[in-house]
This record gives sequence, structure tokens and C-alpha cells, in this order.
Amino acid sequence: MRVLVVDDQAMVREGIVLLLGLLPGIEVVGSAGDGEEAVALVAEHSPDVVLMDLRMPRCDGVEATRRIRDRYPSTQVVVLTTYADDDWLFPALRAGARGYLTKDAGGTEIARAVQDVMSGQAGLSPGVQRRLLEQVTAPVPETQEPAELPDGLTPREAEVLVLIAEGMPNADIAQALCVGPATVKTHINNLFAKTGVRDRTQAVRYAYRQGLARPPGVDAPGGRGAGGG
Repeated sequence: MRVLVVDDQAMVREGIVLLLGLLPGIEVVGSAGDGEEAVALVAEHSPDVVLMDLRMPRCDGVEATRRIRDRYPSTQVVVLTTYADDDWLFPALRAGARGYLTKDAGGTEIARAVQDVMSGQAGLSPGVQRRLLEQVTAPVPETQEPAELPDGLTPREAEVLVLIAEGMPNADIAQALCVGPATVKTHINNLFAKTGVRDRTQAVRYAYRQGLARPPGVDAPGGRGAGGG
């Protein structure tokens, strides 16, 4: 099985290449440091499987997966990432990834995932399988008309904004939402761009002005962050 390794951190990338080199039946045909390079190397080497990181410069793993699956459908993608939260998991799977592992996976688990996607199965870690099962079996909430958020904010971005207004630093926001600090930073960058604010102080004022949060001493609006969950 011919495998391409994609990760923006050189030491991590080289470590994965060395690990795969010890596994029988796997040949590493190349490695890439970002999504743009990954797509180009798939065109050049036609690997069977791409082990894809997600958070990368120029072109992230979700977009690279989408391009690879659109242009080279015979190449399968297995995500190998630090992030296992819904903000990355579901977009990656919708983009066409057939496997999803976190970077604490060992060589045996990686090899099994590669073999699974080559045989037409899903190569998912047990934790990801549980998350998908929870999503599928979660009770359907009563239909409610969702509150319209200003400036195209997503519910998660609005929730992050509310937590900023509550004075929480990024690390505490990440813990509260069970996501990584890098994911929080991405949400903050997105909401800053959408709302036109330049710093956290302006973001807090924006949250007050839009009714997403209330100043201390004033009763808060119903719910946290207009639809966040």
C-alpha cells in the first residue's frame, strides 16, 4: 500500500514516515507540509492512501481532502490529527475522508485504518466511532425557530463571543467547550473578521450591543450565546 504523509510539523511528519517504514506492506511514497503540496504530490505519485493532518497553512486538511477526493477518487484519505472535536471531525468526513485517527494512535492502529479504507471500510478510531454513534442516536430536539445571529456568526462563534464577554481567556474557553486552543483561536479570528472588531474589548462591546451578552449586574438574555451548545 502506497502512502503519502501530510503534516505541517517537520518533526511529526518525519516521525510518522519512520513509523510507517517499520510496518510491513506499507511504502511511503512522499511527504508534504501543507494541503497545496499534498494535492500536487497525489497528482505526481498516485498514492493509495493519504495520511492527512488538518490544521495546516495555505490549505488545511479539510480542503485538501475535498480536492483530492474530487480529482483523484482512487486515493483514499485517513485523517491523522490532534483534533477530535466536531468542528473538525464532521467537515473532514463530509469532505471525503474515509478514516479519522488522533495522533496518539500507534503503528498497529494506523496500519489497520489504512487497510480498512483500502478494503472499502471506514478506518475510525474507537473514540471517533463513539462520537458518531452519539450523534446518530442523540434524541431529536423539539423543533424551534432558531434565533438569527448577526453578521453571519455561527452558533459556536456566538458562544465563543459570549465567553469572551464573560472575561474568559482562550485556555478556559477551550476547556469549557471541550476543544483545542487552536480551534478557539480560529473561531475568534473568524468572528473578529465577520463583526469587524479588532480586539477583545471591541468584541465585548459588540456582544453587549447585539444582545448576545449583558454587562455585569444586568440580567443575561435567555440561554448562552444564541443557540450555542
